[in-house]
Amino acid sequence: GIEFERGQPETADLIEFLAEKTGKRIRLDSGISIKPISEYATERIVRFAFEYAISRGRRKITAVHKANIQKYSDGLFLAVARRVAEEYADSGIEFEDRIVDNMCMQLVQKPELYDVLVLPNMYGDIISDLACGLIGGLGLAPGANLGDECAIFEPTHGSAPKYKGLNKVNPCATILSAVLMLEHLGETEAARRLEQAVADVIAEGRYVTYDLKPTPDDPTAVGTQEMADAIIARLRVLD
Repeated sequence: GIEFERGQPETADLIEFLAEKTGKRIRLDSGISIKPISEYATERIVRFAFEYAISRGRRKITAVHKANIQKYSDGLFLAVARRVAEEYADSGIEFEDRIVDNMCMQLVQKPELYDVLVLPNMYGDIISDLACGLIGGLGLAPGANLGDECAIFEPTHGSAPKYKGLNKVNPCATILSAVLMLEHLGETEAARRLEQAVADVIAEGRYVTYDLKPTPDDPTAVGTQEMADAIIARLRVLD
C-alpha cells in the first residue's frame, strides 16, 4: 500500500483533501495507509490460481476477502474473481468465496474442506502463517514466487539470519521449496521422491530438529545438517 506517516505535511494535506471530497474528517494525529486493489492485478492472480489448480489436479478455489466492509477495494477483488471463475466454469474446478475472518476459523476447524486460496497480499501474509501453524510451524512451510518469466523458491520464513551458523533450524521448508521448484520445472517424479523422503524422516521421528520433537528442549533433537543428511540418505533408498 501507500503509507502516510502521522504528523507529516503530506499527511495533513491528504486529510484535508479527503475531508473536502467526502465530508468525512480523519484526526490530524492519524497515520494513513492506502490499500489499492486493481482490476488488472486481481484478474491476473485469479486466472493464475485457476491455471495452477488445473495443472496440479486440484479441486477447488476459494477467494478470500473482506468485501462486506471494504466494498470498493475487496468488493472489486470479489467481483473480478467471480467474473474470471465464470470463464473456467467447464474446468471442473469448484469456486467459492469466504470472508477473511471466517476463513481463519474455517482453516482451524475444517482445513480439509479447502484446497487453493486466492486472496489479497496482506490477508495472504496472515493466513499463510496460520496455515504454517496447522502443519507444524514455519520450519515445514515452503514458498514460491511465480511470475510470467521467472520464479523464485524459498521458505516462507525467509533467510532467518539470527539462526545463521547455529545448525539448529528445520531444513524442511528449504527442501520442500525445492520440491515446488521441481514441480514447476515439470520434474514431477523427482519432486515426488524428494517429498516422500522428507515425509519418511519426519514420520520416523528420529533424525528431526527440535521443533518436531515433543518438547523444544528434547535432548534427542538433531541439527539442521543431521536432518538434511537423513533426508538425503532416505532419498538414496527411494532412488
